[in-house]
Amino acid sequence: MIDVIVVGAGPTGLMLAAELRLHDVHVVVLERLTGPTGESRGQGLHARSVEVMDQRGLLERFLAVSEKFQVGGLFGGIATAWPEGLDTAHPYGLATPQPVTERLLEERAAELGAEIRRGCEVVALSQCEAGEEAGVSVGLADGTRLRSRYLVGCDGGRSTVRKLAGIGFPGEAATVETLLGEMEVTEDPEKVAAVVADVRRTQLRFGVGPEKDGVCRVVVPADGVGEDRTSPPTLADFRQRLRAVAGTDFGVHSPRWMSRFGDATRQAERYRAGRVLLAGDAAHIHPPTGGQGLNLGVQDAFNLGWKLAAEVQGRAPEGLLDSYHRERHPVGAAVLDHTRAQITLLGTDPGATALRALYTKLMGFEEVNRYMTGMITALDIRYDVGEGHALLGRRMPDVELRDGRRLYSLMHQGRGLLVDRTGRLSVAGWADRVDHVVDGSEDLDVPAVLLRPDGHVVWAGEDQRELLGRLPRWFGAPAR
Repeated sequence: MIDVIVVGAGPTGLMLAAELRLHDVHVVVLERLTGPTGESRGQGLHARSVEVMDQRGLLERFLAVSEKFQVGGLFGGIATAWPEGLDTAHPYGLATPQPVTERLLEERAAELGAEIRRGCEVVALSQCEAGEEAGVSVGLADGTRLRSRYLVGCDGGRSTVRKLAGIGFPGEAATVETLLGEMEVTEDPEKVAAVVADVRRTQLRFGVGPEKDGVCRVVVPADGVGEDRTSPPTLADFRQRLRAVAGTDFGVHSPRWMSRFGDATRQAERYRAGRVLLAGDAAHIHPPTGGQGLNLGVQDAFNLGWKLAAEVQGRAPEGLLDSYHRERHPVGAAVLDHTRAQITLLGTDPGATALRALYTKLMGFEEVNRYMTGMITALDIRYDVGEGHALLGRRMPDVELRDGRRLYSLMHQGRGLLVDRTGRLSVAGWADRVDHVVDGSEDLDVPAVLLRPDGHVVWAGEDQRELLGRLPRWFGAPAR
């Protein structure tokens, strides 16, 4: 029997597969498509996702194929200066096309031993909780049946897994639609830039910008919402809408890919139904304003991977796997709310225009800009891990240790970590799951911190008895 089947080989599914393999979990990724689409809907990684890649030793791979950017706010099309002094060693985002992100994550998952099967469409599933037979039975379109102990749907907004598991997906249907694609443009680049600048004074859902090799990324409002959202638009659709919005179609031709997206906003009622879990767009959909979708999914996987691995291996404390929903569902709900607000700001009516002018002024204040940047980049996330020190539930930045190493360099294997300035503490009994480094880094203003595999603080202090009370909650019973 397979330990975990992951359905969907997008960034979320591939990140999850890699996280599970760090703990020697047998993972099979099933992808309906026979190959990558080449579509670049997600355009990069925000600061928290940059930290995530660094925590797993992947950042250098991304830096080699990406460009750094620093745009504060990133809210409703309002770009401000990057705020000073953010609590991170990586105060930037990375412009990385989604196909590149998928390639790097697939390479990582494969290196760790994940099995990725393409051309495998899931059409049925059932669950069983009866003793040794407990697991999930999966039926594929070609008649193949597979069994696994757990299954995670990372198969997008129209998730088959979510539907088959009977998980509700309440929210609002799309009210506006936008065409998105990459194609060549014959018009002079200077004229294109001038027209775009003029149109974007009132229409922020519009843009024509260079990508590479003479190809431009074209974004233009559609004429209403199409009845068949599954069919891609045509080149004629793009030309017609460009002429209607900008007065010219810029001579677009030779499209690489074309798609459409709406402002539908929905969230799964629950992220777990028995042995079936959801992550990424299968759990939440929202407009792409602010560029959070891909990042939200990758961070779902980062939260879930170590918890699911502990459950599979029989060492998870009670409630650990359920904490995935408790922690990530509120994060998803918050993203849905502020993308709703951003869509309002992108409107063209007088009320939206006035509201955008007000927000532009407000985001000129450093404190507001810092708040908005922390919200969009997910640097401000704090999980409820109990009462105590102010650091509890927060992510630990990549501080420099006294011996010159960086904190994140100690987290590549996805284990827990005790950073101990006192030299008096011990993780005996959990050394197979938690590393212990004694270091007097002045960047830490507490005697010691205990970090989960995802880098969030679950204990801070110097009392060994307190530490022994926290270790079982997150890492299970001590080894005999």
